Amino acid sequence: MKILLHICCAPCALYPYHRLREEGFDISGYFYNPNIHPYQEYRKRLMTVHDFSKRVDLDVQYRDEYDIDNFLKRIVGMGSFRCEHCYRMRLSAAGEAAKKNGVGLMTTTLLYSKYQQHDLIIGVGKEAASDHGVGFYYEDFRLGWRKGINESKSMGLYRQQYCGCLYSERERFEKTRWVFQQDSVKT
Repeated sequence: MKILLHICCAPCALYPYHRLREEGFDISGYFYNPNIHPYQEYRKRLMTVHDFSKRVDLDVQYRDEYDIDNFLKRIVGMGSFRCEHCYRMRLSAAGEAAKKNGVGLMTTTLLYSKYQQHDLIIGVGKEAASDHGVGFYYEDFRLGWRKGINESKSMGLYRQQYCGCLYSERERFEKTRWVFQQDSVKT
C-alpha cells in the first residue's frame, strides 16, 4: 500500500521510514515546512532531507517555498496555539499532495518527536487527511526516539536544536537562560 510521509526533517524521518518499510508500505516523502526560521536553518534541513532521501532511495516531493510570510501571518499573536496552526498548514498541504498524487494514505514524522503535541498532531492529521479524501495512518513513532537519534548521529546528519519556528528557537534559549540563572543561584 502507498503512503505519503510528511517529513519535517531528516533525523525525525529515520525511524518512521524504517517502521513503515517494515510494515510493507510503498513510501513517498513530502517536504513542506514554511515554519522554519531563519532561512539558513531552512536550507540546512532541506539539504539534509535531500541527503537522507538519496541514502535510502526515497522519492521525496519538495514544496520548496520559503513561505515564512504566510506562516507568520497565521501564527503571530497565537501564543501556545501557534503549533496547531503550524500543524494544520503543513498537514493540509500533505493531504492535498497525497490526493493529487493518488496516494490513499498519509502520515507525518511529527509523530516521532517527544517535544511535539502528539494528540493534537493526531487530530489535525486525521482532519487534514479527511478534508482531502485520504486516510491518516497513526503509529506512535516516539517509541523509536533513541534509535532514531543514534542512527542520525551515526549517519552524520545535521541535527537541529529546535522545532523550527522563531518562537521555538527563542524558547530553546530561554530554557537555557533559566537553567543558567538557577545554577548561578546555587553557587
